Amino acid sequence: MIKVKRRSVGTGYSMVVQPAFIIGTNNEDGSSNFAPITWISVTEGPDGYMLVVSMFGTKRTKQNVLRTGKMSVNLVSRDMLGLMDYFGTHRAEDGKKDAVEYSVSRGEALDVPVLDASRWVYECEVCEKVETGKATTFFCRIRNIQADERFTAADSFDVDLTKLDPVIYSGRYHSLGKMLGKIGDFSE
Repeated sequence: MIKVKRRSVGTGYSMVVQPAFIIGTNNEDGSSNFAPITWISVTEGPDGYMLVVSMFGTKRTKQNVLRTGKMSVNLVSRDMLGLMDYFGTHRAEDGKKDAVEYSVSRGEALDVPVLDASRWVYECEVCEKVETGKATTFFCRIRNIQADERFTAADSFDVDLTKLDPVIYSGRYHSLGKMLGKIGDFSE
């Protein structure tokens, strides 16, 4: 292995490789609200995996989650990039987000809006929240996962992300190239 030469660049960079998701919530009037969120991870909970979703500021999506304790977490694939960008550049406070065509269904386990175009959707219920500055981090029990019926995997470590074609965000949009292998393929 080669030794990489590095230099300090300061702490202003927030380059963290993050999958892109669109969070779906219910507004007070029952209508659907969607916003892109990329601060999402997973952790172990008392009953299995939990989704960890952090939201900054006072956006309607965050307020809806605080009020209802529920959300859908819709993976963004490259074919959904225009929709994600639209949701990210239009605020709910400025009016209904309906200038771009998209279709919505309801969750199977929870009453949450789900984007029909998403190939992988989590239906989540908040178990705990942590406030840090202007951000709220929600620890969510995964109540259901909806996956594109064309997708197959033997277990949670068998997921070939290239088939889901996710958008990756790190200040700009990226996509994946190829699957490199599984755990143990590269050890000596």
